[in-house]
Amino acid sequence: MNFTKLTTCALSSLLAACAGEKVFPMRDPMWRDADLDSVRAQCRVEATKADPHHVACAPRVVPSRLYWDGMDNLVFRPLAESLGVVVSGEAVDVNSFDEVPDSAWFTNRIGMHPMTADEVARGACTPDQILDPDGAADGSWVIDKGKSEGASLGFRVVVPGKGKFMLKAETVNDHPERQSAAAVIGAAILHAAGYNTPCEQIVYVRPSVFKLTLGLTTKPNFGDEKPFDQKALDAIIADSPKRDGRIRMSASSWIPGYLIGPHDYEGTRDDDPNDVVPHQDRRELRAMRVLSAWINRYDTRRGNTLDTWIADTKDRPDSSPGHVIHYQLDTSETIGGVWPWDPLSRRLGDQYVIDWGYMAADFITLGIARRPWDAKVRAPGHEIFEYFTDARFRPEDWRNAYPNAAYSRATERDNAWMARILAHFTREMIDALAASAQFSDPSNATYLEHVLVGRLDRILERYLTRVSPIADVSVTGDRLCGVDLAEQRRLRAPEAFHYAAQPIDGTPLAVTRGEGARVCVTLTHGTAPYVRVLVDDGVAKGKLVVHLYDLGARGFRIAGIERP
Repeated sequence: MNFTKLTTCALSSLLAACAGEKVFPMRDPMWRDADLDSVRAQCRVEATKADPHHVACAPRVVPSRLYWDGMDNLVFRPLAESLGVVVSGEAVDVNSFDEVPDSAWFTNRIGMHPMTADEVARGACTPDQILDPDGAADGSWVIDKGKSEGASLGFRVVVPGKGKFMLKAETVNDHPERQSAAAVIGAAILHAAGYNTPCEQIVYVRPSVFKLTLGLTTKPNFGDEKPFDQKALDAIIADSPKRDGRIRMSASSWIPGYLIGPHDYEGTRDDDPNDVVPHQDRRELRAMRVLSAWINRYDTRRGNTLDTWIADTKDRPDSSPGHVIHYQLDTSETIGGVWPWDPLSRRLGDQYVIDWGYMAADFITLGIARRPWDAKVRAPGHEIFEYFTDARFRPEDWRNAYPNAAYSRATERDNAWMARILAHFTREMIDALAASAQFSDPSNATYLEHVLVGRLDRILERYLTRVSPIADVSVTGDRLCGVDLAEQRRLRAPEAFHYAAQPIDGTPLAVTRGEGARVCVTLTHGTAPYVRVLVDDGVAKGKLVVHLYDLGARGFRIAGIERP
């Protein structure tokens, strides 16, 4: 290379690498998505009972389309994926530090900020949302709405000083206590990981606390609208698990804002100016597959989501400007939920409800081939959890009940990102989550702790040993440090980790190890203003690549992080 070319290469290194490697600009990573900024939605006339000329300036209310959702999930999408090839590139909403910024979909919590076990178990509930049924006067919880859609029965109540809550029942014939436990534990895990969920809690309520508003109706998933009267309320009370004369229910806080319906896992919402990233290309939606595999949340579909418009003018909920927040709902099928037909129940988590691939293979082999679910047995001594065990759990093979456009496109880096988040769930946190279920039989909490720990260990083993598990990367002066989550979670013996670091085409750098699996690299100043340092822990197949600017006496500055 002649002098002119060498000089040109050095000067251009701030913009592009001579050999074609990726170069990050010298600026802070994006930690907040602009979709949290207020925008104006298109206005239109939407008549209300009070005003036939009412003007709404929020995105339109999208119907749940329950029947179409079912047909699409059960038939059309599985067939399309079995006949086609799912093309997947990398997620596009990832910042220069290989992380997902806070957005209308996701907020960095446990993966970025320390949380206590109590905070994790409390989920999205704030102190002023915690209900006290025992301290409530008779008739003080006013039932003002019957529950529409959803498999569980329930109703909405207005609790003085607390707000509105949807109370959902669980029948004594459907493994009492599991369904409400799943609703609370699943929502708390999703919230701690970073997703938007309502406050979920278990309550034991005296029937006398309720006051029924006359003229209410309810509508099941499949069927006509019918009255929600005293007879319907009495039927729910009679069929609910009880303790000391109180009925056990799960209470879900009413989501704030102007509710505009569910969201899909692909495409964008054309009436939300902020919704510009195709949902199937969002890392937080792709990687949610790994979290779902942990708790066997097999019912991840549009019907269990909800979008809400948060208007800047609070007393005009459907006015502009404002912005949309995207919620995850209803995790009651997790930790052992089943369907009425046992041959299908034992397949949940292993195949789609209608799986054309398996069906074709069974046709060719006359059904002789053994499948993973053939060896499944119910949780011994803890039948309320049905087939929720850690035995034979392989996270990479886990499947939702229906093809999910975002899940199908998840890459190794997407899944590893979620594994790094889940690595922050400690045994104490899992114990607190199990305790929040308030099981009558303490051994059920013990069993659940064991299974959650076992399944989490398998997830971490799978996804923290491929791409680099070194996280929390920072630089101070000439010291580049991070935490090896694989070592911290003891996926291998300490002596298995052999750390090495060096700039690309450079001299090896000194590496030191500290407490808590902390590893630090001593950087050296060179002639290039831009340097890439490779850090190897001796366990993961991929190395951590840290892009830095050498600022001389001012030390170094991280520009970007890659995990090839």
